[in-house]
Amino acid sequence: MSPRKLVRTVCFHELGGPEVLTIDSLASPSLQATDVRIAVKAVGLNRADAMFRRGSYIEKADFPSRIGYEASGIVIEVGEEVNHFRRGDEVCIVPQMGLSQNGCYAEEIVVPSEYVALKPAGLTFDEGAAAWMQYLTVYGALVEIANVQKGDAVLITAASSSVGLAAIQIVKALGGIPIATTQTGAKKAALLKAGAAHVIATQEEPLLDSLRSILGENNLKIAFDAVGGPQIAEIAEAMSPEGTIIVHGALSPETTPFPLKIALRKSLTVRGYVFTEVIKDIERFRRAKQFILSGLSEGTLKPVIDRSFKFEEIVAAHHYLESNQQIGKIVVELD
Repeated sequence: MSPRKLVRTVCFHELGGPEVLTIDSLASPSLQATDVRIAVKAVGLNRADAMFRRGSYIEKADFPSRIGYEASGIVIEVGEEVNHFRRGDEVCIVPQMGLSQNGCYAEEIVVPSEYVALKPAGLTFDEGAAAWMQYLTVYGALVEIANVQKGDAVLITAASSSVGLAAIQIVKALGGIPIATTQTGAKKAALLKAGAAHVIATQEEPLLDSLRSILGENNLKIAFDAVGGPQIAEIAEAMSPEGTIIVHGALSPETTPFPLKIALRKSLTVRGYVFTEVIKDIERFRRAKQFILSGLSEGTLKPVIDRSFKFEEIVAAHHYLESNQQIGKIVVELD
């Protein structure tokens, strides 16, 4: 048997900053009956990637570890039981768990066919690599759990991230009112341009007073929070009775208190959430793919690309990811 092709693959062999990332040559994975082999054209970076690399993510690395949730590319081979993809198809990778083994930062990847989606014709490869984590995360929280309806006010924290911008788009598509937060006023104009109805700079404006000024008291129906930390109490105080706070991130280094008395007084739902809730449920996953593909095809969902890097610049790309300068998605392109 001839040796398997060697594929340039981003790995890390210890936890740490961007400098721990290396480009290794690994044997191309074997193809199982239900798999698809893809020549990667672009990979999308996510905050979760940096947390995974540093050891602070919900999933822990198994060294030497691969990295990366999403990518886009061209199908070059399909397993014998795959009949809905063929060689030459342009596709996107839907995030799956198992980053150490399944990381997408590579020239070539093998993916179970259920985690592959045709790339809508109107999307570039960069946009295709930037779409699925953000929209899948938001879909599960705001469509399946919160059931955003026309006129609902929705608070979106850390709104300049790709997930935050996706939330603005989805809330608008559902007829809700997206209220965005960012740390300083530097990104306010960009968030308003992206579709936010209101923007609060939390280092410059008091969050609770600002929400009450915008909405009046007790009129915030849903909060989609990526930050956690002490501000969760202010968010709870702004919520309407029987409102829902969905915490999907932990960007704050401070402890996140549970606002017990406010939750009791207002009958609030406060719950943690991660996108895997969607991919683990066959019916939810099917509905999510239909919703996202429809939005991408119709243009109501449009990934925002902040900056692209070359594959060899992966360390620089991760430094930029951790700088918090970006508005939207960071993409790494392959030749």
